[in-house]
Amino acid sequence: MWTDSPLLRDAGAALLTALAAAAVLRFWEVVANRALLDQETDGVSAPLLAPLIIELNIIKVIVIGLGLVKDEGVINSMTRHGDHRELLKGPLYYACAVTLTTIIFWRTSPISIAVICNLCAGDGVADIAGRRFGHAKLPHNPEKSYAGTVANFVAGFIASVLFMCYFHHFGFVEQSWTMVMAFCVTSFVAAVVESLPISTRLDDNLTVPLASVLAGGLIFYFIGVKNLCCMSSDRSNISAVVEMVFAGSSRY
Repeated sequence: MWTDSPLLRDAGAALLTALAAAAVLRFWEVVANRALLDQETDGVSAPLLAPLIIELNIIKVIVIGLGLVKDEGVINSMTRHGDHRELLKGPLYYACAVTLTTIIFWRTSPISIAVICNLCAGDGVADIAGRRFGHAKLPHNPEKSYAGTVANFVAGFIASVLFMCYFHHFGFVEQSWTMVMAFCVTSFVAAVVESLPISTRLDDNLTVPLASVLAGGLIFYFIGVKNLCCMSSDRSNISAVVEMVFAGSSRY
């Protein structure tokens, strides 16, 4: 190990991940600008093929989580207590959230940006900040901290704005200060929900994406954003999707 400091290890891992992500994004930007791939393959199959690796990992997590296959490396790296059944909770929720978000909302919807950024960046940074600086606990949930909640909001919001700018560069989403404020409110709602006791009882990998979808769906719809769902092409269809989502959620 190059250092014994957990903080430096976390910072180093975050830096390497950011550099790798930037390199991948830059690679596909060059590919797109040089027209090296067919730009017309954006039909029904594209949202299904994009998360293919994650879909395969979902199967892997389920098989190992059920105890059908033993893989100590996966169990130790993806669980907190070394119990293979933990894979059927947080890790499975995480992978399913990213996969379903990609398939349903795809790259033309700001909802997909909000969900993935609040889950991956927001919740991920919240865990690091909470472990390192989370001495002051929240009064309504002693298992969560002020530092983790603030980090969740800030990281999710910044990541959302950066991805908005990136996807706008290719003409997939709108870019405006109204959109920035919408992402701000959505990330704030996701951070608040993540801090609640229900997120501790269920799993924040489940509650954060759900909160982002519901809050983002309402906010982006009412500010007039189009293409909230890749399955909808006009505003009437979007309205039907939003009403269906909230009608379903009202049953629980």
